[in-house]
Amino acid sequence: MLIPEGRIDGREIRRYFTTLSDYLTDAAASSASGHALDMADAVNDVMGLARGAHASGNKVIFVGNGGSAAIASHMATDYSKNGNVRSLALNDSSMLTCLGNDLGYERVFAKQIELHARPGDLVIAISSSGRSANIINAVAAARAAGCRVVTFSGFKPDNPLRGLGDINFYIASDRYGFVEIGHLTICHAILDFICGLRVLDNTLPLAATTA
Repeated sequence: MLIPEGRIDGREIRRYFTTLSDYLTDAAASSASGHALDMADAVNDVMGLARGAHASGNKVIFVGNGGSAAIASHMATDYSKNGNVRSLALNDSSMLTCLGNDLGYERVFAKQIELHARPGDLVIAISSSGRSANIINAVAAARAAGCRVVTFSGFKPDNPLRGLGDINFYIASDRYGFVEIGHLTICHAILDFICGLRVLDNTLPLAATTA
C-alpha cells in the first residue's frame, strides 16, 4: 500500500483530535443484560471490582491482541505499581507461542486463565473488533473459573464480546486508532480515579500519578 503524498494542515489535526474526543465522550457502557449504564456508574463499578479483587487477595488479569496486548501490558504494570492493585497481563511470548503451537491460537489466553485464575479474580478483556476468538474463549474460561469480567470493544455495536462482561465498554468507531486510544483512556481514567485523581474546573494536580 502506497503512503499518500501531501501535507496535512492544522485544521485536519484539530478535526482528528476533535473526532477522538467525540468518540470518548460518546463511549457507551452496558451491563451483562445489555442495559445501558451511566459511564460514571460503570467506572465506579470497575473501580470497586478492582479494589475488591485486590483486597480479597485476588488479582486483575488483562488480555488482548496486538495493540490491545500493549494496552494490557501497560495497564497491568500501572495498576500494580501506581494503583497498588495486584495485576498481570497474559502476554509472555514463550507461553503464547507454546500454547499457540500446541493448542491453537484461539486457546492461548483461555488455557492460561484455566491455570492461573481463581474465583474472585477480575478479567479485563480487550478487543477492538470484539470478535477475536481467543478473547471470547478467555472470557468463557474466566466465567468457568468464577471470575468477574469487564470487556472493551469497538467496531460493530453487536460484536459478540460486548455482551459477555458484567460491565462492557464500547467505542463506536471502526478505526483501530480511535478504538485503541479510547480503550486505553478509559482504562487509565479508572486507574487515575483509583489513585485519587480528581479533575475539577479543568485543573489537574501538579504531581502525575501514572507513568
